[in-house]
Amino acid sequence: MSPTVQIADPVAEALAAGRPVVALETTIVSHGMPWPQNYETALAVEAEVRGAGALPAAIAVIAGRLVVGLGAAELERLSKAENVAKLSSADLAHAITTGGTGGTTVAATMVAAHRAGIATFATGGIGGVHRGAEVSFDISADLTELARTPVVVVAAGAKALLDIPKTLERLETLGVPVMSYRSDEFPAFWSRSSGLATPLRIDSAEAVAAFRRARADLGQTSGMLVANPVPEADEIPRAAMLPHIEAAIADATTQGVTGKAVTPFLLDAIFHRTEGRSLATNIALVKNNARLAAEIAAAIVGE
Repeated sequence: MSPTVQIADPVAEALAAGRPVVALETTIVSHGMPWPQNYETALAVEAEVRGAGALPAAIAVIAGRLVVGLGAAELERLSKAENVAKLSSADLAHAITTGGTGGTTVAATMVAAHRAGIATFATGGIGGVHRGAEVSFDISADLTELARTPVVVVAAGAKALLDIPKTLERLETLGVPVMSYRSDEFPAFWSRSSGLATPLRIDSAEAVAAFRRARADLGQTSGMLVANPVPEADEIPRAAMLPHIEAAIADATTQGVTGKAVTPFLLDAIFHRTEGRSLATNIALVKNNARLAAEIAAAIVGE
């Protein structure tokens, strides 16, 4: 590893011993949830990973160091910090060279996980093609990173705020396998269904590991997206969520919110419109994804 990448000792030891490790992003801590739910959720997600037999490795840039495997104290400081950067793949080197601190998005976490040798990553939902992208060209770097970085990403589909049909079309164009776990429908973050059929279906962690190995044998080097529907007991049905999403997007447009500020703005607006229910569902789906990612990580190292 280079001096700019710091792998925590427990993570380095687990990787060297061939034990399963799951990478975790930190924008959910720095930008996705309010204090103290962000910190409590981060610890709960790590507990889910450990409970399923793997080691969690939360990733962030701390004072110019790309840290793979944050400790509890570092997570708490990041959870409370103000004016923390939201780091995508294009921003990582700048944050490192300027001594900055930031939470990592899906794209940035994939870069760091692959650099550290971690094959599996759990998040809430991926970014994708924003509504109105045919005019704004606003497409998340998460999709580009999925196309070039061989990490298995477990998410509850794409964020429901996005243009999900266009996101799936873009992933297909980029050659990224998209599979739903034990479902014939593609999930939409807070909801178990987006109203779209899933491109592929897969029913076990072992099948994901075998799929990954076959792709490697073929020389295919993109990532893989495993879309894991939120548990039925925790979901907010799509019909109930759509009015809140539309209203939040209208507010963002009226207020001129753009760029990286859009997603945090919309999540906060929807949190208030659903009287906190969206946050409870968000926490449930992230924990659910962490469990599945740990099972996949164990299946990969067990091959």
